[in-house]
Formats: sequence, structure tokens, C-alpha cells
Amino acid sequence: MLERRTNPVGRAATASVPRISLGGLRLAVIDIEQTANFMIDVVFPVRRINRPLYLTSANGEVLARCSTEPKTDQLFRTADLINADGQPLVTVSRFRSSTPLPERVATTDLFEVVARKAAETGLTFYMFGADEAENAAAVANVQEMFPDLRIVGRCHGYLKGDALRSKVDEINALAPDYLWVALGVPYEQAFVDEFTSRLSNVGVIKTSGGLFNFLSGSRARAPKWMQAVGLEWAWRIWLEPRRLLWRYLTTNPRALYLLFNKSKPSRPQRALRG
Repeated sequence: MLERRTNPVGRAATASVPRISLGGLRLAVIDIEQTANFMIDVVFPVRRINRPLYLTSANGEVLARCSTEPKTDQLFRTADLINADGQPLVTVSRFRSSTPLPERVATTDLFEVVARKAAETGLTFYMFGADEAENAAAVANVQEMFPDLRIVGRCHGYLKGDALRSKVDEINALAPDYLWVALGVPYEQAFVDEFTSRLSNVGVIKTSGGLFNFLSGSRARAPKWMQAVGLEWAWRIWLEPRRLLWRYLTTNPRALYLLFNKSKPSRPQRALRG
């Protein structure tokens, strides 16, 4: 598959968002509030696009994998918007670009801002991914945090074949404004690539990584000071050393190399409204 989809309406919807080339990818130069406003504006009061808008996020690991995995790289390059979900990307952008990233756009933080705005405007969510227990707990906690938010459906992410295709068609029939897909890199990006054509009634698809684990409460986020200085990866290694130690030992050095050698200085651009 991996065919570059072009859509003039989708391009127009994202044209106002400034971007910089950082570590080999084009990243949106907008903060959390601006990203949330953008996500609301493209579907409210009416949808401005005639297909799902595809938003994803990049961190150091993603930069490293895109540089060594051509398929993963192409999956990210088909995205309509890529946010920087990594503090090191923000820090390096201040030295490498005249339009640095204003802040890290962590999906967990973004979710709560979009949820608040969606609850106020009557927009709808569908939450797809993680295992059944994590998914159910995440949805229950979200409904408790945002009682007015309309979640039209949920499903774990362990479906395959006909069962998965049937579930995708069910999601499309429910026509959520936002489909949050939490399957991990690059599986969630591959899901978007494969099923976008069957999700024409969805407004925005946002890949979400480990979002549901944080929403369910099964995984704790790093202390704020570690997030601020770009050490969240160290916190995650401390929590899951067997799974993550080798991953970060191999991807972090490559990510730093890419950030300093595959980033392009850019001219100032008009910022998106707050």
C-alpha cells in the first residue's frame, strides 16, 4: 500500500500550520492549545475535509526508526500533521531553526485539551487500541474526567483479518469526529494507511502510542522536571528496563545525530492562532 494520498481540501486545511524540518521530518511549529484548536476547527461547526485528517507525533525514537526503516519513514510522511512529542526535539530546534518549536506536544496532554473542547462543542470520540482491560479502564476514567464528552464507542487493538475490517466498518458507521488509535509505532500508522479509505465518515484520526496506558492509570508519567529537561526516556527505562533499555541505547544516539545533522534552518513564518 503506502501510496501517497493527495487531497486539495486536506492540504488547504493544514496550509496555515507552519513547519520546520527537524531530524529528517517536517514538524508542526504549534503548541498544545493551537493543535487542539486546529483539531476542533477542522470539524466544527462543519467538517472542512472530505476524508479523515491524519495526525501523528514524532520523538527521538521515531526519528531514528524513520532513518533506518523506509516503510516507517513513508508512513510518517503521509501524515497531514506531525507534532513533536519529545522535549529534546524542542530544545534542539531552538539552536537549529529561526522558528523553534514552542513546546512539546505530548499526546496525553493534547488528549485532555481536545476532550475538554469536544465536550463543550458536542463533538464525539472513538477510542481504539491497547488490550481490553486497558481500553475499558481508560474510557471509564475519561468519562469520569469529562462527563459531558460523547464517546460513541471503544475497542481493544487486538483484532485481525475479517474481525478488524468489520470493526473498522462499524467505526465508520458511528462517524466519530475523532478516532484515537493507540497501537504503537509503526502499527498505528500502518492502520491509518490501510483503513483511511474505509473511514470516510471520521473527522480526524490521531495516533496515540501509549496514551491509553496513561489514561487507565496503569503507567505513571515522569515527574514534570524530567519531562522539562528531556529525561522522560530515563524514567521509562527505570519503569521497564527489560523492554526499553536496549531500544533507547540504540535510538537515542542516532536521534541526536539526526537532530544536529538532518535539520534545516528555516525562515520565520506566520504563527497559527492560539
